[in-house]
Amino acid sequence: MRVWDDALGRYGLVGGQVLLAPLDFVDRKHYLHARQTLGRLLDLRVVPVVNENDAIADDEVRFGDNDRLAALVAHLVGANLLVLLTDAPGLLTADPRLDGDASLIDEIVEVDQALEAVAGRSGNPRGSGGMASKLAAAKIAAWSGVRAVIAAADRPGVLHDAVAGVPGVGTVIRPRDRRLSARKLWIAFAVGASGTVVVDDGARSALINRATSLLPAGVVAVEGSFDAEDAVEIAGLDGRVFAKGLVRHPAARIKEWAGLRTSALPPEVPHEVVHRDDLVVLP
Repeated sequence: MRVWDDALGRYGLVGGQVLLAPLDFVDRKHYLHARQTLGRLLDLRVVPVVNENDAIADDEVRFGDNDRLAALVAHLVGANLLVLLTDAPGLLTADPRLDGDASLIDEIVEVDQALEAVAGRSGNPRGSGGMASKLAAAKIAAWSGVRAVIAAADRPGVLHDAVAGVPGVGTVIRPRDRRLSARKLWIAFAVGASGTVVVDDGARSALINRATSLLPAGVVAVEGSFDAEDAVEIAGLDGRVFAKGLVRHPAARIKEWAGLRTSALPPEVPHEVVHRDDLVVLP
């Protein structure tokens, strides 16, 4: 923080450390408070320097890297642009250490599995994530309606050029027209899945086309061991994952209820396996 204060002080600005935890994005009250706090700091010409609150984080409930945290903060403050700086000029078509013909990918309309494979999983000693984490963060930003740019930190005027939309500044990831809520962003991209619920074709169609809740009648199989409120992937009969959500019941109960209609379930407990408010259909 002393380094940030010294750098910002040359421009009459003050740095303010902000520590965030996953709960700040999941719980609506925490989310609004964090947003108000960041907005007030900016009104006071204080530049928030955000980091994960490691003092209360654990291995199971944490952001994992600052790229992902940055993307969620971009959503939190309603940013127009997320700039992810790295030691490469952007996402390249191949690893330049292995392919001399590797070139910069100037623009991405949709982050898909092919691009994620290109990004790989290599990091560098100075950060917690490599190009794969940058692309994952850009994907979160795109689903937030935020334009993202992955660019080289040592490029002269990189932030100015990224804001101005200068061609070739790096890899630009275009925002999607559809904007997810902070809670659904967290479910889709930030929390790990503890298992898989396989559904029939009727349930798959209802979830995708009618945005319904997942009921036990549509469940065919349950894979893995998980508790209520854990995240699970939802797959069709072909095994392809098409959604993700937070379950309302543990795996053992969902297995027991699989295929049963609502009328056959105990009346005193929620009947949804995954409520529509806790479910995200993935591309």
